[in-house]
Amino acid sequence: MEKHEFSFITDELKEQIRSFRFDNGMKDAGRLVACGDGVLTIEGLTNVKNGELIYINGGKYALAMNLEEKQVGAILLTNAYDLSEGDLAYSTGRIVSVPVGDELLGRVVNPLGLPLDGGKPIPGEKLRNIEAPAPAIFDRAKVDEPLYTGIMALDSMIPIGKGQRELIIGDRQTGKTAIAVDAILNQKGKDVICVYVAIGQKIASVNSVIQTLKAHDAMDYTVVVCSTASETAPLQYLAPYTGTAIAEEFMYSGKDVLIVYDDLSKHAVAYRTISLLLKRPSGREAYPGDIFYIHSRLLERSAKLSEKMGGGSLTALPIIETLAGDISAYIPTNVISITDGQIYLESELFHSGIRPAVNVGLSVSRVGGSAQCKAMKKVSGQVRLDLAHYREMAQFSQFGADLDLATMAVLGKGARLTESLKQNQCAPKKMCDMVVSLVITMKDWLSDIAVKDVNPFLDGFLRDLHLNHPELTDRLEREQTFSDEDADKIKEYLTQYKESRKA
Repeated sequence: MEKHEFSFITDELKEQIRSFRFDNGMKDAGRLVACGDGVLTIEGLTNVKNGELIYINGGKYALAMNLEEKQVGAILLTNAYDLSEGDLAYSTGRIVSVPVGDELLGRVVNPLGLPLDGGKPIPGEKLRNIEAPAPAIFDRAKVDEPLYTGIMALDSMIPIGKGQRELIIGDRQTGKTAIAVDAILNQKGKDVICVYVAIGQKIASVNSVIQTLKAHDAMDYTVVVCSTASETAPLQYLAPYTGTAIAEEFMYSGKDVLIVYDDLSKHAVAYRTISLLLKRPSGREAYPGDIFYIHSRLLERSAKLSEKMGGGSLTALPIIETLAGDISAYIPTNVISITDGQIYLESELFHSGIRPAVNVGLSVSRVGGSAQCKAMKKVSGQVRLDLAHYREMAQFSQFGADLDLATMAVLGKGARLTESLKQNQCAPKKMCDMVVSLVITMKDWLSDIAVKDVNPFLDGFLRDLHLNHPELTDRLEREQTFSDEDADKIKEYLTQYKESRKA
């Protein structure tokens, strides 16, 4: 080696030695005194903060939840197989954060942002804290833009606006997840990003949802955050906050986002488990006193942002499971009071073949009406009243009384309207098709069609309309307005279609 090369290396080494700064700072440390069921008790850590991430020897992490005078209660975020009393724990000064950004689209991740789909690792270049303050009042805009679910019963009577929080509530096996998945499928090509958060679900159920999304090419714009029933309570507790952090990154980038929490009943149970293990005092139904707060701080993060904040939106569809239709239980009443309306699904309707099994009387959208487009608002204004009138008459007619012609007409129209609102799963409808179907059934132009033939007839007519008169449907979809002239044209085309069927 030449002399000048050797001197160059020594100079470089001397410079590195001079610039080296020895870190002699003190770290807050403690010791594990108890470990069980994913909950740790740590002595020491006098300066740790609530919600702070704690590092434990062996590469494990925990989350500080209880701050007592001489010890800290924490929940473990990884498995506890090789933990033992006396292990050292250190405060990190930061809270849990997850990778966010476009790299997550099409991926299935756990609540810590680690991939579960067997794909390549997710780069952690961009991280976001899972806990964040909700947008302030002055950073929000009015909810005035519709978010179509593609389900006629919802878009006509219980409309959802971008930035709204609409609860889906009902007993098990009444189609709650099906409605949420249909809403995700309907966002295809509409520049809306979707996040599906599975909390405490069976692995088979989550896999079924993922396969449905893949089959309809919906995974391209969807992120799935999954914490199944086999996961620990702390991971189930973190899942909705992780999903919201991922969704917020897109929202603050000016995009529209739809997030589904499936379901918050299991999230509440996971938090109750953690609280009881931490020996917190329990209240009604053994839930801790701050159970309302954990859901309110989660759902308040959904909003329609003002233009100065980028104009993005986060629409939430939380799901709550009831027991025997009891919506007055603790968790259902809590979440009903936080959200902007609810879609109530009824077992009786579901088993009688009315699907989606929406109970129109108990379902409401408190802000969606101002987000409904003019065309839908014009044709759907009377739907709820007509359905209520029909159900009242149907109950009365069960007693076998002699019915006059007017009552028979109400029952016939109501039966056809109820039939037209039935919809198969994974078959979302376009807005223009819903408007045309509602006009026809509300004006009772199908009085000569048998009830069981209503949906096949409407499907055939809509295909004919798109094929032979696309200018009408295209204009309805584009301008989202409806006039009396449009109604006259639909009646004319319907008459022609009926005659062609006879021929």
